Amino acid sequence: MTKKTSLALMLTTTMLVAGLAAGCGNHANSEAVAQKVDSSTTGNVAGSTKSSSDQPAYPRVLKDEMGNEVTLPAAPAKIFAPNLEDTLVALGVAPVVQWSSGSRPKMYLQDQLKDVPSIAFTGGLPPEPEAVMAHEPDLILLHNANHIESGVYDKYKMIAPTYVFKQANADLDSSVRVIGDLLGKSAEAEKALQTYKEHVEAAKKELAPHIQGKKAAIIRFNGRGMFFIKYDFFSGYVLNNELGFLPSQVVSGGDIHLSLESLPDLDADYIFLINDAGTGDAFEKELTESPVWKSMQAVKNGRTFKVEGDHWLSGGLIAHRKVIDDVKGLIAK
Repeated sequence: MTKKTSLALMLTTTMLVAGLAAGCGNHANSEAVAQKVDSSTTGNVAGSTKSSSDQPAYPRVLKDEMGNEVTLPAAPAKIFAPNLEDTLVALGVAPVVQWSSGSRPKMYLQDQLKDVPSIAFTGGLPPEPEAVMAHEPDLILLHNANHIESGVYDKYKMIAPTYVFKQANADLDSSVRVIGDLLGKSAEAEKALQTYKEHVEAAKKELAPHIQGKKAAIIRFNGRGMFFIKYDFFSGYVLNNELGFLPSQVVSGGDIHLSLESLPDLDADYIFLINDAGTGDAFEKELTESPVWKSMQAVKNGRTFKVEGDHWLSGGLIAHRKVIDDVKGLIAK
């Protein structure tokens, strides 16, 4: 038997197993997650695994955000959603396997997902279909359209029904609701979104005296250099769109790269520094020990902060809430 024939047989077998397993799946893991997720963080009732009362009928046929037809033969129970684990946890659901950068998964979610195996996206490349297939998912969620252009979608859709977002982390209101609908968790999605919005409004009120009319920038260090985090998503979105910091003209520009030569142009009243898992130590030292850095007004005013945790480099209601709480603790004390 050739390798290609073997893979085809494996894919067919997995799809049959996934269909039979739908409705059984990882309910035990999901229950454990729901019990660990505190209602003050996500808006879920701790210990509750009950979904919204209006369950969809199956088989179910729908289209994803890229226009691809998705057929769900039964309620999904074993979910593979790389980079969308935050939303799953917010809904009280455990993925069948979680994304890993190659060295570690999203650390801020490990209180809930420590018992969930991880799968490596080494060098940013998604795992081969065989590695995903071994976990027998019955639904795959891909967080952006790049997965179609790269050919990943064509491979993964052979394993299980696969839903592709245009850019899930750029519109959490929409993507959380979509995932809630796909998983029969619409009520949980609305509750999580409402609780998050209440948290944002309370934080904005508390922080208003400190940030009114002020600009903020986030500088990320890793093994490749120094970079600005844009205001489109992740912690940049939180600071600009949720808390109300004004955008720096430099950060809003086209280039995300930062150099010491361009540093004097940085028009930010507050600067947040994040070292990606300690991989950017040399670049952080180069910046913070430079004379130009020490001469900056934000530094002189004591408005530069080193922040820790990969939630600053992640998208989702839980990550965003943690960023908000970090900012409150740093500038409202």
